[in-house]
Amino acid sequence: KTFAALEGAKQAIVHVYNSTSVAQREQVQAMTAAFLRDFGRIDVLVCNAGIARQELFTDITEASWREVMGVDLDGVFYCAQAVLPDMLHRKAGKIITLSSMWGQVGASCEVAYSTAKAGVIGLTKALAKELGPSGITVNCVAPGVIDTEMNGNLPQDIKDELAEETPLERLGTPEDVAQAVHRPSGAIEDAAQQFGRQVAFL
Repeated sequence: KTFAALEGAKQAIVHVYNSTSVAQREQVQAMTAAFLRDFGRIDVLVCNAGIARQELFTDITEASWREVMGVDLDGVFYCAQAVLPDMLHRKAGKIITLSSMWGQVGASCEVAYSTAKAGVIGLTKALAKELGPSGITVNCVAPGVIDTEMNGNLPQDIKDELAEETPLERLGTPEDVAQAVHRPSGAIEDAAQQFGRQVAFL
């Protein structure tokens, strides 16, 4: 394909991605099919869609619980299942999931989010063992508190306290996470292959 054709396909994929809910299996399958149609194969899957709800456990409704689980955990399941036929056929590929430090230690008033992110860690570890013999690696990046729109509703004094607890005395940035996600092609993945490590905590 020519460069112009690839650029046109890329724009089409961006549109499909922006209109896709990872909580809906059919939409994920359609997005994956569109990508494979225009680009031929999927080398790397990054599962980074996520939402959070700050609320007391006793106030969580079933709808709120299902919404968080649908995006944060079911979305990883649907996306990984959608890309695997292509990766398994080629016996190559990389899957990178995004969890959170709360998936390891838990967070008050974020039970649903913490539960979903703990599930992502478990899914990553188990899937890495299952797919390793097929030449497919599965790794997880679990950031701390990142200064994003999702955390925009946190009071400034809480943000300041959280920043003071970090070695650099600042909240993480999306760029920090992007660099960590990019590294599974190198450093983190090398560690996983040598030491059986699937989760990198930031």
